[in-house]
Amino acid sequence: MTFSVAIVGRPNVGKSTLFNRLVGKRLALVDNQPGVTRDLREGAARLGDLRFTVIDTAGLEDATDESLQGRMRKLTERAVDMADICLFVIDARTGVTPTDESLAEILRKRSAHVILAANKAEGSAADAGVIEAWGLGLGEPIRMSAEHGEGLNDLYSQLMPLADAFEARAAAEAPEVDVSLDEDIEDDEDVSYRKPTEARPMQVAVVGRPNAGKSTLINKILGEERLLTGPEAGITRDAISLRIDWDGMPVRIFDTAGMRKKAKVQDKLEKLSVSDGLRAVKFAEVVVVLLDAAIPFEQQDLRIADLAEREGRAVVVAINKWDMEPDKSDKIRELREAFERLLPQLRGAPLVTVSAKTGKGLDRLRDAVAKAHEVWNRRVTTAQLNRWLIGMLEQHPPPAPGGRRVKLRYMTQAKTRPPGFVVMCSHPDKLPESYSRYLVNGLRADFDMPGTPIRLYFRSQADRNPYKSKKKAGPSSLRKHLTGRSSD
Repeated sequence: MTFSVAIVGRPNVGKSTLFNRLVGKRLALVDNQPGVTRDLREGAARLGDLRFTVIDTAGLEDATDESLQGRMRKLTERAVDMADICLFVIDARTGVTPTDESLAEILRKRSAHVILAANKAEGSAADAGVIEAWGLGLGEPIRMSAEHGEGLNDLYSQLMPLADAFEARAAAEAPEVDVSLDEDIEDDEDVSYRKPTEARPMQVAVVGRPNAGKSTLINKILGEERLLTGPEAGITRDAISLRIDWDGMPVRIFDTAGMRKKAKVQDKLEKLSVSDGLRAVKFAEVVVVLLDAAIPFEQQDLRIADLAEREGRAVVVAINKWDMEPDKSDKIRELREAFERLLPQLRGAPLVTVSAKTGKGLDRLRDAVAKAHEVWNRRVTTAQLNRWLIGMLEQHPPPAPGGRRVKLRYMTQAKTRPPGFVVMCSHPDKLPESYSRYLVNGLRADFDMPGTPIRLYFRSQADRNPYKSKKKAGPSSLRKHLTGRSSD
């Protein structure tokens, strides 16, 4: 059974804490400061035998203009309209406020199913607030504590009959499915690369400095205003993940908070936001580093790109706000030169110009992401690698430190995601870093692996002389061996 529940209420009543409790993970940022949540965050909730989608929303405030609070309110109202059930949360310790009363009036008009929850209701100090909640006209309030997990049984009791009704309706509206075998599958289909599927979508994280246009870009890819955007820098706080079908490619895309220089990050909430974004990078497969065309490749941009490379993620560099660039031909030449010079560790990575506002260049960005993911998963056979290694050795033999040449014997690929190779050799500790870069650059060029991080490891394999451990034969032992007789 699948249905959706939107958690709504005033700021700082515990919506994100309840969201984390239902999904069983600390996905949403939680802080005593009101207004932490700004975007809609979805998660797979589990309550007893119920499975449903829960939506964490921004706190509803009395703002209807185009200010940040007004745009947050519109986004929350959109979640109310698309959810099957609204879980209206109030603070039992504070009691019912005029804002709660106006929100209750809105929910009665916009939602068919509203469940009232009086949060922070542990202890006798919340008794008065729970009694006041009856006056909202939304039925019996659930007395609960999201922090301590109290009241979830009562929530289950109210969700269960609604869930049964949704399940019956879904069964009645389900179309008939014609199950047939696909006989047109090619026998020679390449199975070395597992393409993204609905069950295992590609994980893509969009990262960059504040106000680079990350949320606007994702909204344009989605085709709807799903994420909060605006001229203010640092609007996004949580790393929001969304499941989308990007022109036939199943993707889970992460919108992350803007990352400023570490010295400038002093606020606790911003530290939590940046930490959440770094976690998204670690779990991603492809990282889109979004730059501003007006100020590209600043020091912080280089740090972010280097972080993605060190984490072993496939990297795509996107230059946003390209529609505002007057001299595009000279600018793109300058960008490519700067990219090769400042980020040699990502040599060959795709550099795509886009406009998140107009949507121009998104098709090229999609192709670049798909190509980077395929290269990130690429596997090369051992036979190909060793034929390649012979040619590289003939073209440029390894050095001979101390008069003893380092011998590279054979090579194999040990892993993918990112590609990792092991070279068995003598004296790996004496092989200079420059020769390792020579081999890595050769791998990129000859096996078409541009941009993706390549890990190259050197392992020692000493010469194995089968007679090394045997004693040297003396005259008596040699005579014994020749005559077949003992010395007696």
